Amino acid sequence: MNITNTQNLEKMSLAQNISRHILGLFLTTAGISHLTWNRTEFLAQVPPWIPVNADLVVLLSGVVEITLGLSLILLFKYRIQVGWIVAAFFVLVFPGNIAQLVEHRNAFGLNTELARWLRLPLQPILILVALWSTGAWHSWRKNKN
Repeated sequence: MNITNTQNLEKMSLAQNISRHILGLFLTTAGISHLTWNRTEFLAQVPPWIPVNADLVVLLSGVVEITLGLSLILLFKYRIQVGWIVAAFFVLVFPGNIAQLVEHRNAFGLNTELARWLRLPLQPILILVALWSTGAWHSWRKNKN
């Protein structure tokens, strides 16, 4: 199953390319903020049951986000694989959003139950954007048939 053939690379729409770049910039900026100005805020999203130092989790996830963001922008040839990896990353960090909700942790202006609840649907949207903007979902559907 060759999911990076030239035919797949030619089928990217302008909207997909722009979305992929915006998502890449979003992840890169978020990653940098993990390491700098939002480091304390991100600590609120680290579930206490993670058996690793919370600050280390914030730092490592920031490095991963920078890497994924730059990969979305620069590794066009591997965009489908990167799309799946980014989607998986969004799934893996979702427990942090849930932890922020159930433990009533304030961060990023999410200082009410309603705000924390409204944040949760954004994660599936990010997953969908990662899969759509990279052509990963289309490639999977095409190869499935």
